Amino acid sequence: MPNPSRRTLLRASLAVPGAGLLPACTGSGPVPRPDLQGYGSPRTFVPDGPRGYVNPSDPEVLAAERARGLGPVRTYRVTAAEAPLDLGGRTVRSWAYDEALPGPLMRASAGEVLDVTLANRLPAATTLHSHGIRLRCDMDGVPGLTQPPVRPGTDFRYRFAVDHPGTYLMHSHVGMQSDRALYAPLIIDDPREPLAYDAEWIVVLDDWLDGVEGSTPDEVLGRLRPAGAATSGHAAMGPDRPGSGAPASTSPSPARRAAGPSRVLHGSRSRMLHGVAGHVDYPHYLANGRLPDSPSVFRCRPGDRVRLRIINAGAETAFRVALGDHTMTVTHTDGYPVRHKETDALLVGMAERYDVLVTARDGVFPLVALAEGKKGQALAVLRTGTGTRSLPPADARPDQLGGRTVPARRLVPDDSVALEDREPDRELRIRITGGMAEYDWGFDHQAYAPQRRHPVRAGERVRLTLINATDMWHPMHLHGHTFALAGLDGAGARKDTAVVLPHRKLVVDLDADNPGLWMLHCHNLYHSESGMMTVLGYRK
Repeated sequence: MPNPSRRTLLRASLAVPGAGLLPACTGSGPVPRPDLQGYGSPRTFVPDGPRGYVNPSDPEVLAAERARGLGPVRTYRVTAAEAPLDLGGRTVRSWAYDEALPGPLMRASAGEVLDVTLANRLPAATTLHSHGIRLRCDMDGVPGLTQPPVRPGTDFRYRFAVDHPGTYLMHSHVGMQSDRALYAPLIIDDPREPLAYDAEWIVVLDDWLDGVEGSTPDEVLGRLRPAGAATSGHAAMGPDRPGSGAPASTSPSPARRAAGPSRVLHGSRSRMLHGVAGHVDYPHYLANGRLPDSPSVFRCRPGDRVRLRIINAGAETAFRVALGDHTMTVTHTDGYPVRHKETDALLVGMAERYDVLVTARDGVFPLVALAEGKKGQALAVLRTGTGTRSLPPADARPDQLGGRTVPARRLVPDDSVALEDREPDRELRIRITGGMAEYDWGFDHQAYAPQRRHPVRAGERVRLTLINATDMWHPMHLHGHTFALAGLDGAGARKDTAVVLPHRKLVVDLDADNPGLWMLHCHNLYHSESGMMTVLGYRK
């Protein structure tokens, strides 16, 4: 690899002690180019389901992958294993990538091929999903749909072209695993980057309970479900299901549930979310894996123009984010550029990402991520100059948190990524259903089944209307694609994850340009694992 410039080094840093350039990269020297022989060879996994659909490794998928191009290869290896994690003065045991929280930064440039080997050293099967990336279907990491889960003690190689720059996220897509530490930032750089900035600060936000007073995500999910409720998410696939390779459900027994505190949250309300904010009472909120009383500190010079890449890796919490005494300029959402818009704060749902620019003032400033509608917050710190000013308090509340907040629906896409005006060829209407009483979250009153598919055809413009018939908000994510929000003057900002408020609807347009079987689901992990997942399938 060529010697990195100062700007490259700044980009590679997570601004936590010990972070370095491409920490998970296994290669050195020149970046290799892919071997064309065998590249894109079909895999043997075919999911159960009706005939007439494009399967994950069918020729249509491989043709779409070749059309993305074969650039240089960026190679990584990550190990998923049990590990002690230091949250900043408090150590917990959890499941993590390379014993780090967040997991190691992975980085490539648009036009390259990302080659990631996942070594599973966990006591359960797992996968790796590249959230937001438009990639080949058999590399999408959905157990039982695009691949069999990776069994304990084995490795799986994910290899796919990346053709669009942006801020993304990698995480497990099995059961409740991503509510542990099985997530990592993924950045795809633009070789022709149009933004001018001096430094980059990647901020990964999370809600945390694993290992605290005996809590685990599975135990909390068990408490949310009424006694006798069936498992309907990924964990429902037992080890003997043909072709699945999945672990049996890890939901705790009633005796097991009594080991830790309840963690069930009652009475959370948010004006911005139009009602109930969530149902899990997290003991901690983290920024770059650190507690608010021991925050990570990002250093730069006064006057530097800083690009913040803000990622919500949480499982059940929206964050209201603001930087004390600074105005933020929104430049991207979910990796796609928008016309620049100034704001004081952002509301970031689970798995959403926002890029903003700030001009650093002289001093020490809190970057606060308030758990919207809940008690608590995450904190990181921006420090400039050489002064000895003390860190902000853990409960710092800058005035900007109550200032202007720009919702995604009011962002306008940059002309370079705006969808062309076109009438839809197909319209899909899906109702979001369920509630807390039975914890029966789903679509159209049905829990997830990989055999049930909403058909589309390659080349279509698809209009998808999601009608929220519940009393909760839901961050909805579509794999393998981006969609355009319905804007005030036509197609709006391009995203892959968007919030649907209670008793409202979300209308999006997407181009069916990536054949395969693609999951649509709520990114509230407790909802998705209770059944709020479905599949968009390309017809042959």
